[in-house]
Amino acid sequence: MFTSFNTALSALNANATAIDIVGNNLANLNTSGFKASTVSFHDLVTQSLGGAGETQVGFGVGSPVTLRQFAQGAIQSTGGPLDAAVQGDGFFIVRSPNGVQQYTRSGNFVVDTAGNLTTATGEKVLGWNLSGGVVDPNSPIGEITLPVGSLKTPQPTTTISADMNLDATAPLGPPPGTFSTAIEVYDSLGTSHIVNLSFTKTAANQWQYSAGIPDADVKSPFTPVTGTLTFDGSGNLVSPAASDQQPVLKIAGLADGAADLNITWNFYNGQAPRISQFAQKSATSALAQDGSAAANLVSVGLADGGAILAKYSNGTQVVAGQLAMATIRNPQSLLAVGDNAFETGARTALPAIGLPGTGGRGTILGGSIEASTADIAREFTNLIVFQRGYQANARVITTVDQMSQETVALKQ
Repeated sequence: MFTSFNTALSALNANATAIDIVGNNLANLNTSGFKASTVSFHDLVTQSLGGAGETQVGFGVGSPVTLRQFAQGAIQSTGGPLDAAVQGDGFFIVRSPNGVQQYTRSGNFVVDTAGNLTTATGEKVLGWNLSGGVVDPNSPIGEITLPVGSLKTPQPTTTISADMNLDATAPLGPPPGTFSTAIEVYDSLGTSHIVNLSFTKTAANQWQYSAGIPDADVKSPFTPVTGTLTFDGSGNLVSPAASDQQPVLKIAGLADGAADLNITWNFYNGQAPRISQFAQKSATSALAQDGSAAANLVSVGLADGGAILAKYSNGTQVVAGQLAMATIRNPQSLLAVGDNAFETGARTALPAIGLPGTGGRGTILGGSIEASTADIAREFTNLIVFQRGYQANARVITTVDQMSQETVALKQ
């Protein structure tokens, strides 16, 4: 009878621990990336009464085992430029202030004063930085540093193109059989220049082209690049052919002191001509060039797939880094260390690190956060069950105490 005290006391301790787990789950209902825990009870070894062991009496319940459930949480769109959510298996990789590598599902990232991408609680996010103009996922991961406050160097124009139609019914030039358009290009200092493109119909299915820049942009007058475009009876460009050398504007002696420009004018997109001659009014449908002016960084954001995009004032957008992800075969063995982070334990499998969406890793959704997996209805149900268990075992202790008093009273 007196072992019932210890049996009931073990149940009180186990149910109190279970209520602590429920309380922690409820406290983290709104914690991004939080994974709720469940409680697993197990009985203690029993004692046998009688030689044949017909009567077995247990010694109660052991300390409950806590199991963290790494189920997928709901994806909530936040619109935050640096927010990210993992959809599927895997973890973001971070480094704690004391240099320990940790893992988290919480993706509410920020940028610190040094330009490092960190979690909201200060752990530095790991991945790959831009190196040599590219992101190399085969290299070791490191702390991601964003180009905060950087100035993007200008890119001189090397190619231009113009998609257009020349009116097959236009009279012979000079005017009115002349069509012209202009395209803005950039030199090595980021200064813009206007390249004027003009076309004059010289014969049926034949046009003369000319490309040049204003004389004010160069130290000595620029001689325009000229040539002839020939079309077939169906309005398709046949000369120059795609295999021929495309015209090159060699612009030397720029007035601003920039390096000389060598700009190739592409008449073809692969094998498809960019210029046609149909019985429609001459018009330009698209202009393109590959140069850019110097630009300031405007914003940094996370795109789907974990790519970090830097947007500049000239409208260009470049990849500045890439988040890494880790998969762990037995995530239940991870040790929670606070701040939504986990560390590997003695039983944890070696993390496999790579790009999102590869090797069984989930994907990353930008502008989103993974919600907590704690469910208020389920937790309140568990709370009632554990409370009833605690009350029942408390009644066992009260009953056994009364029985012991009655047993003592038998001696009187």
